[in-house]
Amino acid sequence: MIRHRPMGSGHPYAETEDQRAPARPLDGESVELRVRASANVRSIVCEWVADGVRTELLLTKADAVQGEGGAGDGGHLASAQAKATRAAAAGAWSVRSPVLRAGSRYAYRFKAGTEGASRTSRWFGVTAARWDEDGGSLHVSGPDRVVPGSVRWLSDGDGPLRVRFDLRLHPGEHVVGFGERFDAVDQRGRTLDSVVFEQYKNQGAHGRTYLPMPFFYLIGPDGSQAWHVRTSARVWFDAGATDPAILRIEAETDGDLTLNGYEGTPADILAQFLKDAGSPEELPSWVFRLWASANEWNTQERVLAEMNRHRDLDIPVGVLVIEAWSDESTFTAFRGAEYTPAEHPHALSDYTFPPGSPWPDPKAMIDDLHARDIKVLLWQIPLQKMRPHPTGQAAVDARQLVDNGYGVREADGRPYRNRGWWFPLALMPDLSSQEVRDWWTAKRRYLVDELDIDGFKTDGGEHAWGHDLRYADGRRGRDGNGLVPVHYARAFGDLLRSCGKPPVTFSRAGFTGSQAHGVFWAGDEASTWTAFRSSITAGITASACGIVYWGWDLAGFSGPIPDAELYLRAAGAACFMPIMQYHSEFNHHREPKGDRTPWNIAERTGDPRVLPVFRAFARVRERLVPYLAESARQAVHGGAPLMRGLFFDHADDPEIWRFPLQYQLGDALLVIPVTEPGVEQVSGYLPAGDWVHVWTGTTHPGGREVTLPAPLDQPPVLCRADRWPALAPVFGA
Repeated sequence: MIRHRPMGSGHPYAETEDQRAPARPLDGESVELRVRASANVRSIVCEWVADGVRTELLLTKADAVQGEGGAGDGGHLASAQAKATRAAAAGAWSVRSPVLRAGSRYAYRFKAGTEGASRTSRWFGVTAARWDEDGGSLHVSGPDRVVPGSVRWLSDGDGPLRVRFDLRLHPGEHVVGFGERFDAVDQRGRTLDSVVFEQYKNQGAHGRTYLPMPFFYLIGPDGSQAWHVRTSARVWFDAGATDPAILRIEAETDGDLTLNGYEGTPADILAQFLKDAGSPEELPSWVFRLWASANEWNTQERVLAEMNRHRDLDIPVGVLVIEAWSDESTFTAFRGAEYTPAEHPHALSDYTFPPGSPWPDPKAMIDDLHARDIKVLLWQIPLQKMRPHPTGQAAVDARQLVDNGYGVREADGRPYRNRGWWFPLALMPDLSSQEVRDWWTAKRRYLVDELDIDGFKTDGGEHAWGHDLRYADGRRGRDGNGLVPVHYARAFGDLLRSCGKPPVTFSRAGFTGSQAHGVFWAGDEASTWTAFRSSITAGITASACGIVYWGWDLAGFSGPIPDAELYLRAAGAACFMPIMQYHSEFNHHREPKGDRTPWNIAERTGDPRVLPVFRAFARVRERLVPYLAESARQAVHGGAPLMRGLFFDHADDPEIWRFPLQYQLGDALLVIPVTEPGVEQVSGYLPAGDWVHVWTGTTHPGGREVTLPAPLDQPPVLCRADRWPALAPVFGA
C-alpha cells in the first residue's frame, strides 16, 4: 500500500505524512513529495515529468511529520486525539522535487517495491502559482480603504486561487471582531484566519476558534468603520503585525470577491452587517435561567438524582442538557431501548423501555422535569458513526445515507469519511440540502413531538476537512466547509419550529450566518484561570459579531476540577453573562467525580463557601431573567449586543481599551470580572455617567479608574444610576 494525498488531510494548521508540501507551490519553489507506505515496502521511486522529460527521484524513509495531537492536559477527548496522531505517524517516505516554474505543468507518480513485487500509484499533477496584478475582480461597497496598487491575484495554470489587498490602518485605531476569538479583544498587531476548527482546549494559546467570521471593526478616535469579506472560503488577516499601518487581507477565491464596508457607531454597523449576514431570532426567557449538565449523567436515575439535589439544596435550575442519553450509535434512540430497525422514522410507540434499562421511562422523566419548570435538551452530532461497523438501525441509516447520495462527497463521488480525530471515518450528512435536512431530522421528530423535549445541543460541526469536497448546494470544500455548522443548527431549529417549539439549539461551531440560529457556548476548555480569561474574551468578541445568546462551561469542563476560588469567581462572572451553565467532561465514571455541580465542588474542595455562594448567584440569576429577556429583545431588534465590550457604548473613550475584559450586560449593568487568584479588590474603569455598586448601593462617578472590593460572593458589578431603582430588587436592595 502507498498513499499520497497532494493536499493532505485538509487539516488547516498541520501537514500530514502523505501530502505535497507546500500543497500549492509558488514560482521558484520545489516541493516535498510525501507518501505513506505499508511496512513491507522496501523502496519507493517517484517518476517526475517536466516538459516531457521523465526523471526518477528516490524517496527515503522520513521521520514522522508532526501533526496536531498529543496527550494534552487530560480528558477522554485528548486520548482520542493522541491515538489518531500516533496512528498516522508510521510508514512515512519523502523526496524533494526539482524547482517548479509558473506556466509549466508537472506530473508525478510513485512506484513502491516489495519482496518480489511492485505497485504503481496513479498520476498526480501540479503547477506553480504566481502573484500578479491581474486575475480577477475585487468589488468594494461602502467605505473604501483599499490601498491603491495593493491588490494582487495568485493564479496557477488552472486560474485564480487567492486575492491579497491592503487596508490602511490609522493611528489609534483598534481592530475588533472576526467572530469568537479567545486570544484578544483588540487584534491589532496579530495575525489570524477564518477557519471553523475544533481546537480541543487552549484556544487562546493557538489563536483558533470554532466560530470565525471574516468581519471586523476599525474603531478609532475619528469614528468607526467595518468590513465583511463576503465569502465562506478561508481568509487570512494580518492586522498590523507585519506593517503597523496596514491591515492585509488574503482570501481564497475563484476570481471574484466582494468587500462590504459599513460605518457609523458600532451598534449601527452591527445592525447593517446583520441585515447581510442574517439577524438573530428572539428566544424564550427560560434560556436565561441556570443550565446544568455533565457528560456522565447517563441514566434516568442519575439525571433525576442530580435535579433532586438542585431542589433539595434550593439552587434553582431552568435547563437540563442530557448528553449521554442515546445509544451512541444512532443518536435517535435512548440507550437500552428495544425496537425494530426501520427505514422510516420511528414513533415513540415503536420503542420499548425495559424496567431495568438506563432510561426506563423517558416520557415520564421529561414530564416530571417539566412539572418542576426545567426544560430539557438532548445532545446531537452531525455524523453517522461507522466505527465500530454499524449494525441494527445505525446500519440502516448508513445505507440510506450512501444509497440516496445524502452524504457530503469526495471529489471522485465517494462518500466523505470524517478525517478528524473525533468519530474518525464517520459519514457526514449533507445538510446544505433541504431534502437531507428533512430526512436527518425526521428520525428525531418523535423526541420533540411525543417526548416533548425543548431543544438540542448541536455539538460538533467542525468535521468537514478538504478543499475539494462536494456539497449538494454546488459548493466545494473550500467554500462549503465553513457553512456546515450553520446548516446543522438551522436543520434542528427548523425541526423545533415545525413542532411548535422555539428553535433552541446549543452550538459551539459556526460561521457568518450563525447569528440567526440559536444559542452558543465557547467549546471545550480546562478548569484554569487562563481559560477563564480567554472565555470572557470569546464572549465579548462573539457578541460583537452578532451572537446574542452566548455562554461557556463556567470554570471549565475538563481536567482537574477547579478549586473553590476559581469556581466561584467563574460562577460570579457567568451569573452576568447571557447564558449561565455548568458542564463536565466524561471521566470514565471514576471516583472522585469530575462533575462541576456546586455540591460536588463543595465536597471535593471541602470549602463551606461553595454552596451558599453559588445558591445566592443562582437566585440573583432567577431575578435577573426579565432584564436579560428585555435586553436580548432590544439586541435582536437592532440594538447593541446583550453582552458587549465597552467600545459599543463608549467608543470615543480611549481609556476603555486598558480594561479589555470589562463588559456591559445590556444597557444598565457593567461587569468587572475578577480573573486572578488571591484578589481581594480589583481595579476597573467606569465610563462616563454615575454608577451604583449593586451590592453596596454606593454611587461612583464615571470617567475614571476605580478600585473596588471583590469578595467572592459580591463580584464587582455596577448599574447605571438612572436604571438602579428598577434593578435594585434583583440584588436585594
